[in-house]
Amino acid sequence: MKTFEKYKLKNLNLVNRIVMPPMDMYSADQSGIANELHYNHYTTRAIGGVGLIIVESTAVTPNGRISDNDLGLWTDEQIENLKKIVDSVKKYGSNIAIQLNHGGRKYVGSSGEVLAPSEIAFDEKSKIPKELSKYEISEIVEAFKQAAVRADKAGFDAIEIHGAHGYLIDEFLSPLSNVRKDEYGGNTENRARFLKEILEAVTEVWPKEKVISLRVSAQDYKEGGMTVDEMIKIINIIKRYIDIIHVSSGGLLPVPVKDYPGYQVKLAEEIKNHCNIPTISVGLIKDTDMVEEILSNGRSDLVALGRELLRNPYWVLNAARDKNIDIKFPKQYLRAFK
Repeated sequence: MKTFEKYKLKNLNLVNRIVMPPMDMYSADQSGIANELHYNHYTTRAIGGVGLIIVESTAVTPNGRISDNDLGLWTDEQIENLKKIVDSVKKYGSNIAIQLNHGGRKYVGSSGEVLAPSEIAFDEKSKIPKELSKYEISEIVEAFKQAAVRADKAGFDAIEIHGAHGYLIDEFLSPLSNVRKDEYGGNTENRARFLKEILEAVTEVWPKEKVISLRVSAQDYKEGGMTVDEMIKIINIIKRYIDIIHVSSGGLLPVPVKDYPGYQVKLAEEIKNHCNIPTISVGLIKDTDMVEEILSNGRSDLVALGRELLRNPYWVLNAARDKNIDIKFPKQYLRAFK
């Protein structure tokens, strides 16, 4: 089965095509340092056989978090505990990445100002953010760069830049949240400038043999917002800096989304075909047959299981057992899978 085939991309040598996507645990304290829960959470999924584990949204500045309980990589003191997680995950045969993020106008903590490309709040209950100056934009670009340096020191196999779900990069990309009149707003190329500058800065310090992923929201679900066609244009502008696209949707606005198992797969398929770049599908996928259909029909290269891996850390082992696929089971658990 394609699901259990190995996959190679630069330094990544995945034992299968299953990805654990970033899912915020909101379990750090004000320090942003990973703790025992994070260690156990990610190690368990590695023991369970997941090919690639992507650590949750990790902020590049204190007020770049989503909440004050998010992980951070804005200081060297945050490296050590992340390295322990990296070493443990690799010990059990998985590859591991980390998602770097700035929460933008969706930050709800107390560690600084709420920032955005324009003074437009997320919703009527949210604070009106401060519009970023060009100097402040350059500071955040530098923060992403330094966070990438720290991620490499921690030993991560890959990084993922979070350009989705209504956080700062996504806010720059969408015309619904970016109404700037300078070179960071307006046409597609200008709205992609902030992302491009981040990727340029990151590639200066990130080892060339290591993978860079980009998470995107390919649909805003509101007229005048992001569409998959517009996202394809953006990716074609910046794709020389990245190796794979993790395709999601929504999050920019509090609008209803008609979701169902696999509802975002078509978006990943279109981006893969029109941008000629590997993709990761995600979105309420839980069934082995659905995973196999996506991969076997070339709709994406990897498949991420979010909620399903929260429910079942041993999804890969159980799926292999159910399909009678010969994989390497942890010897301590082998008796349960005979």
